Amino acid sequence: MIIKQLEVGTMDNFCYLIGCQATRKALVIDPSGDVAAILAAAAHANLVIETIVNTHGHGDHTAGNAALKSQTGARILIHAEDAGTYPQADDHLQDNDRIRIGDITLKVIHTPGHTPGGICLYVEGHLFTGDTLFVGDSGRTDLPGGHRPTLGASIRRLMELPDETVVWPGHDYGPTPSSTLAWEKRHNVNAREYGYYVAD
Repeated sequence: MIIKQLEVGTMDNFCYLIGCQATRKALVIDPSGDVAAILAAAAHANLVIETIVNTHGHGDHTAGNAALKSQTGARILIHAEDAGTYPQADDHLQDNDRIRIGDITLKVIHTPGHTPGGICLYVEGHLFTGDTLFVGDSGRTDLPGGHRPTLGASIRRLMELPDETVVWPGHDYGPTPSSTLAWEKRHNVNAREYGYYVAD
C-alpha cells in the first residue's frame, strides 16, 4: 500500500493519496485544495485516482472535490449524514461500509461528533481520522452539528483498535504529522475526559 500525506489548502489541512501497489489504482481522502499538487503526486507515483472520500462535509475538506473529479473522473463519496453539506457526491457511505481500491479495502467507521456524518477510514493498521482525532487533540464541537459527548463516544470506539494503529489526522495541528493510538492514549489532551487515558 502506498500512502502519501500532502499538506494542502489554507488551514494546515492534510490530504491523503492512498494507492494500490499492484494495480496502481488510488483514492484521495479530503482534497482540501491545491489539486495540481495532488495530481502531481499521483503522476509521480504512477497512480490513477478513481475515488475521492470526504471524512466530513466541511468546506476546508471538500474544496478540491469538483476540480479533482473534473480532472480524473473519480467518484465522490461522503457519509449519508453529511450528504446535505455536499450534495454533489456520487454515493453515500454508512458505518462499516467497505471501499475497495485495487487490492486494498478500507473500512468506514462512522465517528460523529465533529459533524453528524464524520467518518474515519481504517486499512491495514492505518487510521485516517479527518477532524475526529488529531495528534494530541480532537476536533472542535462548537460548529453546527457538533456534539462533544458524541465525539467522545466516537473516539472511544477508535481506541478499541490495536495500539500500534497509525493515526493520520486531517490537519497538521500536533507536534508530529502522525502518531499511534498508543501515543494518543498517553498524551492526547482530551484522553482523560474521553475515558481512554493510559498512564506511562
